[in-house]
Amino acid sequence: MGALDCTSLYKQTFFAQAVLYSSKTCVYNNALECAGPPVLFLLCVSPHDFAVPSRLACATLDKTNWLTLTSSVLGQDPLIPPALLTSEIPLTETATETVVKGRNDAADIVLGDSDRLLVVVGPCSIHDPAAAHEYAAKLKALSDKLSDDLCIVMRAYLEKPRTTVGWKGLINDPDIDNSFNINKGLRVSRKLFVDLTSQGMPIATEMLDTISPQFLADCISVGAIGARTTESQLHRELASGLSFPVGFKNGTDGGLGVAIDAIGAAEAQHHFMGVTKQGLAAITRTKGNEHCFVILRGGTKGPNFDKESVQAARKTLQDKKQKLAIMVDCSHGNSQKNHKNQPKVAKVVGDQVREGEKSIIGLMIESNIGEGNQKVPAEGPGALERGVSITDACISWEDTVTVLEDLADAVRTRRSINGA
Repeated sequence: MGALDCTSLYKQTFFAQAVLYSSKTCVYNNALECAGPPVLFLLCVSPHDFAVPSRLACATLDKTNWLTLTSSVLGQDPLIPPALLTSEIPLTETATETVVKGRNDAADIVLGDSDRLLVVVGPCSIHDPAAAHEYAAKLKALSDKLSDDLCIVMRAYLEKPRTTVGWKGLINDPDIDNSFNINKGLRVSRKLFVDLTSQGMPIATEMLDTISPQFLADCISVGAIGARTTESQLHRELASGLSFPVGFKNGTDGGLGVAIDAIGAAEAQHHFMGVTKQGLAAITRTKGNEHCFVILRGGTKGPNFDKESVQAARKTLQDKKQKLAIMVDCSHGNSQKNHKNQPKVAKVVGDQVREGEKSIIGLMIESNIGEGNQKVPAEGPGALERGVSITDACISWEDTVTVLEDLADAVRTRRSINGA
């Protein structure tokens, strides 16, 4: 393990950090090196706050304590501090403008101040940054063409929740070979996000864990909390501190109650344990996020994109005194996990918009350059077909254009009906 030079980062913080390593050589601040038995390092950098002398104490753990602490842990490796990575790969001026405009446009739609549709469209997950750039270039051109009626945000998912096991995404395993080089994954992912937004393409992603946002949140215009994590208190707390609109999906059973409860929780202030930009544990305080909305994605009980389901969702939001902001996910339960059904779902939702339905504020569509999906071949990721998903199947670029143009037409019709 190489030396971790974080001297300047530690000087910026007033927190204590306990870092547990196995019998590997560890270097802190280029000042202390310990090798041999497992040790616990406690760094206290603020005598004023902690009322103890500022020092680096090293205490060897006895065998019993070590077993009770880490009996299922194979080892731990240093994670690059978020502040260091964001300093290495900063947002460009164009990227910053893209992110801010994307956030403001999305927030206006969520709050009802804009009658455009917010369309989050793109690959189920990104495994090939080069193909993602190619897709983004196509989407940017189409977005500019349809900008009067649609606010198009590229779906740029880097982490994948798994029902059991499987490839967890670009951050977790960037080489798609079970090497799990997470530091590389974070670096590749941040560069990708900076490059995409520098192309003028705002991006949306799922907030799957509570640490990766410290590395990437400044690049994001729209966030989503998945069906498996909408009930999670940690994710509700996380959403309360994010600086962009966040959609909560209904539960895997199709129930909307958990998503509405999540919105109420995310709108409130919270105090919770988190991680700073310096990578240190801290008590985080948030003011709440007023730009949250529900995402109807279907569930085990069936789809919920039809007119009756949308009207029922609208009534539930009214009864709960929540904003009437509904996004429909055209994939997952609503497509019955058949990507060919996504255009059909979008057409049904578009027809509701044409009829004047104001509560529908957007759609989510899984789309890629090529249709369908593929498995990683035995010879490795180098043999993958370019522009085709390795997770959920997606609609083709050609079908994407047709769907988005139809949605833009639906917005124009709604606008004329509602007299906007």
